[in-house]
Amino acid sequence: MMLGSVLNPVNSSMLAVALVPIGLALGASPADTAWLVTGLYLATAVGQPVIGRLVDMFGPRPLYLVGTALVGAAGLLGAFAPSLGFLVLARVLLGFGTSAAYPASMHLIRSESERTGAKSPTGVLTALALANQTIAVVGPTLGGVLIGLGGWRTIFTVNIPLSAACLVLGALRLPRGRRGPAEPLDLPGMALFAGTLVALMLFLMGPQLAHWYLPVLALLLGLLFTVRELRAAAPFVDLRVLGGNAPLLATYARQLLSYVVSYAFLYGYTQWLEEGRGLSASAAGLLMLPMSLTAIAVTSVTGRHAAVRAKLLVGGAAQALGCAGLLLLGGGSPLWLLLLVVLVIGVPQGLNGLANQNALYFQADPARMGSSAGLLRTFMYLGALAASAANAAFFRHGATTSGLHDLSLFLTVTVGLLLVVTLPDRSLGRIGR
Repeated sequence: MMLGSVLNPVNSSMLAVALVPIGLALGASPADTAWLVTGLYLATAVGQPVIGRLVDMFGPRPLYLVGTALVGAAGLLGAFAPSLGFLVLARVLLGFGTSAAYPASMHLIRSESERTGAKSPTGVLTALALANQTIAVVGPTLGGVLIGLGGWRTIFTVNIPLSAACLVLGALRLPRGRRGPAEPLDLPGMALFAGTLVALMLFLMGPQLAHWYLPVLALLLGLLFTVRELRAAAPFVDLRVLGGNAPLLATYARQLLSYVVSYAFLYGYTQWLEEGRGLSASAAGLLMLPMSLTAIAVTSVTGRHAAVRAKLLVGGAAQALGCAGLLLLGGGSPLWLLLLVVLVIGVPQGLNGLANQNALYFQADPARMGSSAGLLRTFMYLGALAASAANAAFFRHGATTSGLHDLSLFLTVTVGLLLVVTLPDRSLGRIGR
């Protein structure tokens, strides 16, 4: 489960160091190579809940095996792709292929817990979250090593042995569960959901007045999706059940808000360190490393404790403190102050994602655990895209100190909303009991 779940973050993070050599090799502009990032994000955000629903219906084993096999096929395509278009297709296949493991893992953990009557597996959930955070840290470093050894195509070919390992382990270890309830696939609902999400995400990737039709299209498709799901006998997303599950809806909102802050800080602060503070790219990367190490340490220490509400409150408070710290920074700020801000932000990195994952485990309908877990990942990517739009808006004229301070105020408001969604939610206190 852990190996399959890290396929998505490792492919997301390795590409960061490969965009420039890919552009040089294929004669592509930065705007063109950006589609390598966009393709994976779009496919993953759509694929996670769709494949998660298939996991709920047919069990985790077949979807896990098909998904990881698709990862290997994408690795082969990327290894021999003659043009940027084929590379984008390989990234889309990677997005769909890597969307299977996390919903399958969450479904399997919940179903095994119910089958055995065992206590909530907080250790397993912590290990799953920790594996994703760890690989996200080493992804750029791993990508740089692979490119140094065999060129940029190695970041695609590395998926072939990873896929093979997942297929072998999955075939040997995953239980052969029975097929889910005999109900038809809601293909129209899935298509409308995908169209709504793609239109919304394309607008968030480049919010401009000229793209006004994208949010309008997203709204129209969203309304059609809502009508379809409320009338369908076996809906893709049961909006009637979801609408009555206020705690789960709050968890999705917290996931979105917390990752807006997380991604905006990760990319915005790094960009300011290079342009506003004058650090080299390697020095900025080295300065950011303690944030990830702090997140891993915090997750390891707190993971076995089921205090979801406390994690979210401490995480939100730490995010607010870190955002306030950005207001103290300037072009001549000492390194110790830059590092202190990084260490403070590392605390919520290790708390919020784990807390939201554990909350969803107890709040979601067990029969729809796969699709619910997929939606959690979708809200994470929506937060990442909103963060990207915020960075573009506040750094319109470069990553200046004034832009960083304005970004800090925006993130402080976002953290305030996160705390507003968390404080009155008394259901969080009952999780794990």
